[in-house]
Amino acid sequence: MSKRKLGNTGIQVSALGLGGWTIGGPFRGGTDEWGYGPVDDRESIQAIHRAVDLGVTFFDTAANYGAGHSERILGKALGSHRSSVVIATKFGYRVLDDQKLVDGPEVHQEAIRRSCEASLRRLGTEYIDLFLFHVGDHPADQVDEVLDTLESLVAEGHIRAYGWSTDDPVRARAFTAGKHCAAIQHQLNIFEDNPEMLRLCEEIGMASINRGPLAMGLLTGKYARGARFDSTDIRGANVPWMKYFQNGQPNPEWLARLEQVKDILTSQGRTLAQGALAWLWAHSPVTLPIPGFRTVAQAEENARALEFGPLTPRQMQEIDRILGREDFRAPSRGSGAESARGGSAA
Repeated sequence: MSKRKLGNTGIQVSALGLGGWTIGGPFRGGTDEWGYGPVDDRESIQAIHRAVDLGVTFFDTAANYGAGHSERILGKALGSHRSSVVIATKFGYRVLDDQKLVDGPEVHQEAIRRSCEASLRRLGTEYIDLFLFHVGDHPADQVDEVLDTLESLVAEGHIRAYGWSTDDPVRARAFTAGKHCAAIQHQLNIFEDNPEMLRLCEEIGMASINRGPLAMGLLTGKYARGARFDSTDIRGANVPWMKYFQNGQPNPEWLARLEQVKDILTSQGRTLAQGALAWLWAHSPVTLPIPGFRTVAQAEENARALEFGPLTPRQMQEIDRILGREDFRAPSRGSGAESARGGSAA
């Protein structure tokens, strides 16, 4: 199950990607802190190299992350590996690199082209494999100019495919009208499901790129009650949408739910993080989780989840029972797990 297809592009990627938000370092969205605190760029680069050594070929970042810093680090690390890896990045906001600031959305044609040019420059590459629209709440009935611009960028060879990072299936469906739309990136983990989005991705042949697969670290089991994050880390900044951490501490309700399914997730010698990723692979044949990382050890742990593969259908049913989801059935539950074991599972 080590490989999956990137939607309808014919591009094959590792079934696990790595997300670059965490290696971007401090930056602000308006007046709010959006980063994960200080980073060690040398460690980030070594972690990326180790992931490549272990078979990871898909890397996700964004112009926003570190106000361009994540793209620069990823480009520096992957320079010699460029032909053998697939890079996704995102656009849609005004990024002020020198101020470490992400300003409001900019989605007109000229802004999209500027963003593409800036990302190509930071990544040190001649093309972007997957260019994702980052403005998740943009009106679905106002995507025509965005799609037209993206199709032009494909025709010109600047990007190979595109998609939308949104949690709304209605918006996602509107975007998939584009000829070269290949993926929808959305929130998905063992406690946050979106069966409607998964059905859409399976129906149309989109890759389901899963952000938040480890709930910003909470599902790793490394943060117990009482753990604290300071205000330079978004997990301690008390942003309104944060569910996993409250007042700079792990959400006790989530910790309790994780304890309930711990034994299943850690079966066969998995770590909790590897079990959470195994749940996603068993959930659907189109899922492609992109856990974040900051260290070589974290990149290794995530990459080695590939060696275990997905949970079994019986384990998935038991998790549903424990969490009170007896009537829930994933779009391709069972067949997804079996397909994932077989090889290029979508």
